[in-house]
Amino acid sequence: MKSIRVIIPFLLLVAVAVAQDTIPAGTVIPIMLSSTIDATRSKPGERIAGRIMQDVPLPSGSRLPARSWVLGHILEVSKPGGATASVSLKFDRVIVRKKEIAVVTDLRAIASMMAVNDAQVPTSPSPDRGTSVYSWTTMQVGGDVVYRGGGPVVGPGSAVVGTPANANGVLAQLGSSTRGNCRGAIEGSGENQALWVFSSSACGAYGFDSLAIGHAGRTAPVGEIVLESPRNVHVPAGSGLLLRVTADSQR
Repeated sequence: MKSIRVIIPFLLLVAVAVAQDTIPAGTVIPIMLSSTIDATRSKPGERIAGRIMQDVPLPSGSRLPARSWVLGHILEVSKPGGATASVSLKFDRVIVRKKEIAVVTDLRAIASMMAVNDAQVPTSPSPDRGTSVYSWTTMQVGGDVVYRGGGPVVGPGSAVVGTPANANGVLAQLGSSTRGNCRGAIEGSGENQALWVFSSSACGAYGFDSLAIGHAGRTAPVGEIVLESPRNVHVPAGSGLLLRVTADSQR
């Protein structure tokens, strides 16, 4: 019995180690920004970072643990005053237990701090004091409804698109969207994805004043994300981003 107790933690470490070596194309990585991006203050070369907000399952059965870091940097800044303010950036590294994985990612959706917060409160204005957060009904950024406590995640037309994963996250099939011309699952990545507070069809910017995704990074220049606004690009720490790996990435 003692040997079994020793083997199980070892196997769990092996599963995480696999996640540290490769991240397949199509993997969705939901993060909360720890840095503020602002066209009036950000500078090329400035580092930016975010935390993975939900365990990210991989096809191999391994995972990227929640609270792991995703790192990137600012590429170019166009300050307010011209026709359009913009910030070009790239997220290109994942840090899992002090090991670094190079990644190429695009941006499917971005949500303001307020939109992230709204997705984590119950839709009922006053749930019973004894009701666990694991039983709340919540609405994801983009409109999916999450019935926690054994219920499904329901998308447009009352279609079941996934299941709750914990008090904050969901696992769901990524769907296509005409809102921002986002595609669904790409070849070989049809498993349920960790979407945190985002809907299966979430696409574009939510909760910001005039912010838009000018270039998602899916096409050339691949991996380069451009945020733009006719006023100022201001994305504070606490905002949510739904990244997707665009090509198999490894150490």
